[in-house]
Amino acid sequence: MVQRSVIAVIDIGKTNAKVALVDRDLLTEVAVVTQPNQVLPAPPYPHFDVDSIYKFIISSLTKFATEFVIVAVSVTTHGACCALIDDNGELATPVMDYEFEGLESTSDAYDEIRPEFSETGSPRLAVGLNLGAQIFWLFNNFPEIKIRTKHIVTYAQYWSFQLTGILRNELTSLGCHTDLWDPNQSKYSSMVCKLGWLDKMAPVAKANEQLGPVLPKVSLQTGLQQNVPVYCGIHDSNASLLPHLVMEKEPFSVVSTGTWVIAMAIDSAQTELDPKRDTLINVNGFGDPVPSARFMGGREFEVLMANRKHKFEPEDVEFILQNNVILLPSVMQNSGPFQGRQHHWTVEPARLSDGQYYVAVSYYLAMMTASCLSLIGGKGKKIVEGPFSKNELYCDMLATATSSPVQPSRGTGTSIGAAILTLENYNSSTALNQEQFETSQYLKSYAERWLHIVKGDRPLVIN
Repeated sequence: MVQRSVIAVIDIGKTNAKVALVDRDLLTEVAVVTQPNQVLPAPPYPHFDVDSIYKFIISSLTKFATEFVIVAVSVTTHGACCALIDDNGELATPVMDYEFEGLESTSDAYDEIRPEFSETGSPRLAVGLNLGAQIFWLFNNFPEIKIRTKHIVTYAQYWSFQLTGILRNELTSLGCHTDLWDPNQSKYSSMVCKLGWLDKMAPVAKANEQLGPVLPKVSLQTGLQQNVPVYCGIHDSNASLLPHLVMEKEPFSVVSTGTWVIAMAIDSAQTELDPKRDTLINVNGFGDPVPSARFMGGREFEVLMANRKHKFEPEDVEFILQNNVILLPSVMQNSGPFQGRQHHWTVEPARLSDGQYYVAVSYYLAMMTASCLSLIGGKGKKIVEGPFSKNELYCDMLATATSSPVQPSRGTGTSIGAAILTLENYNSSTALNQEQFETSQYLKSYAERWLHIVKGDRPLVIN
C-alpha cells in the first residue's frame, strides 16, 4: 500500500492546539488531533504550557509518521504572543497569555512611548493584545529578564525554532496589532529602536521561507526523515486569508472565525480606520497591508451558549423575527466595534427556548461581523472561514446585513493556508465550497432594526 504524501501543520489557536495533516495534492485535511491550549496560572503571570504543547506536537508527529509520508512541516498560531530566548536557546521567561490583566501597572508609561496609529496601524488594545505592551511590562518589572533575553521571536516562529534551531520573525505575526511594525514602510516601528529592542529582534523572514530541515533530535523522536523541511509559519487569520489571495478576484472580504472573528478587506473602499473601534492594519502573507476589524466572536458564542443546545427549528426563526428578539453589543466589552458597552436583550433571555436563543445569538454575531466589515469598507462577496461558516443562520443574516453574497469556505481554513506555504505552485483549481447565501428581504427589517438601536436612532424597548 502506497502511503499518502502529506504536509504536517502545527496549528496553535488560543483555545486549542492541533496537528493536522494536509494532502499535498488535494489540499484537504486527512487527519487531525487536538488538545486544549492550557493557560497555567501565575507565578510569575498566566502563561502558556509550552512544554505540554511540545510533547503533544512530538507525539502527534510520531503517530502520523507511521501512517503517512510527511514531506513538509508548517506552523500557524494565534497572534499577540512571542517568546523571549536566552543565549542557550531556552526561554528567558514563560510565554505570556495575552489576557493577563496585570499589564495595567505599566499601561500609562507604555501609552506615552507607543507609536501613533498612523505609523503602525495598531490600535491601543486591552490587556496584552498589543505585543509591545507585554515586552514593555516584562522588561520594566524584571530587568533580569531583559538582560537574559537575547532574541525576541514571534510565536509561530518559536515553534519553527523548536523544530529547526533557526530563529526568525515573520511579517504577518509582526503586523497584527503588535506596535512593533510599520506596515507601510515594512520595517520595525520607531518604538523598537527607541527602547533598544532592535538588536534583540530575530531576523525577519516571509511566511513561506524554508528555514531548514528538522533537527536531528526531532527526527529521532518522531521518525520523520532528516531532510523534511520546516517553513517559517504564519499568523492564523492570515493563514485563512492566503488561499483566497491566490484564487479570488478583487474586491472581496474574508471573515476568519475562531476565538476571534477577524474581518479583512481586500481592495477595500477608501475609509479612515478608527482605532477606538478595534480596526487595524494586518499584514498579509505577501507582506501587504490589509484593513481589518475584529471582535471576540468565538469567545462570545462560547460564553452565551455554555448551557444551551446548538439547534433550532424554522419556528424558532419565526419567533425571533416576529417578536424582534435582539441581542445588542457587547458581550466581551474590551474589544470589538462597540467597546465599553454592556450587552442587552430586548426580551428576558431566560424566557427563550434553546432554539430561539441560538437563533438570536447567531444573528447578533452576524450583525457584529457586518459592523466590522462596514468599518473597513469591505466590498464584494464575503468569504467566511472557520466554525461560523457552518452556521446557516449567521451566513444568512451576514449576507442580508452587508447586502452582498456570503460564501462559506469549508475547504480551506488555517491548516490549508499554512500548508500552501510549502508549495512552489499552488493549484488554484482546488475547489472551495461554492454554496452562497444572498440578501434576504425576509431578514432585512431585523438587520435594520438592530442597526438603528445600536446607533441610537430607535429606542430600546424591553419586552
